[in-house]
Amino acid sequence: MSIHEECGVYGILTRGGVTDTASCCYYGLFALQHRGQESCGIAVNDDGTITCYKDMGLVGDVFTHDVLSKLKGNIAIGHVRYSTTGSSTKENAQPLVTHYVKGTISIAHNGNLTNCNTLRKKLEDEGAIFQTTVDSEVISYMVARARSVCPSIEAAGEEVMKKIEGGYALLVMSPRKLIAARDPYGLKPLVIGDLNGNTVFASETCALAACGATYLRDVNPGEIVIADENGISSVQTPARKKAGCVFEYIYFARP
Repeated sequence: MSIHEECGVYGILTRGGVTDTASCCYYGLFALQHRGQESCGIAVNDDGTITCYKDMGLVGDVFTHDVLSKLKGNIAIGHVRYSTTGSSTKENAQPLVTHYVKGTISIAHNGNLTNCNTLRKKLEDEGAIFQTTVDSEVISYMVARARSVCPSIEAAGEEVMKKIEGGYALLVMSPRKLIAARDPYGLKPLVIGDLNGNTVFASETCALAACGATYLRDVNPGEIVIADENGISSVQTPARKKAGCVFEYIYFARP
């Protein structure tokens, strides 16, 4: 029996014109490789233009020096994947990039939505066309649709969190912001770090250490943390009785 329960997410927003975020992402994902060995990807944001590279395989094999040198931007998110919902194919690799009326967003997601099938069917009945079989695309579609009527990406995230159920750690990259959100139970881990005044999010603290970042705190259950050029702020959505995933303690977690 093989255990395919986790993924790893990593994100960084830099201030002051730093553009080599892909390398930071690479080292962070390398440290999170134990959380997913099927596929990996990095998306970078260069002044609103999002470029994504992803493939099947290990971080060290997929991201050569030539590949990383072409990924420039002041914001980046990355993902290593075990398939939980959706088959193990390149199309299901993350991050996912979505183009919509307000621009472009990219998401990286660890977790499972217990109401994914219900949400997906409802969206399909309303005309949505999906390119993958992962629940992450359901989240991406819902965030994009909410953002078309909400005043900010964090407000859109708050609306989506009212509708999705399950355990998740989520990173959303918009043209100017990096958003981190954690499920109301705190089932999936997500931490905040500081790298010379820049903001880092990761599934585990080992990914912070890999790029020289300092651990600040965990994202609270039900919390949305917003990083932009001015710093970080947060919105607290209703949390529930805290619950833990046993795999995080005995199978995946590192100091």
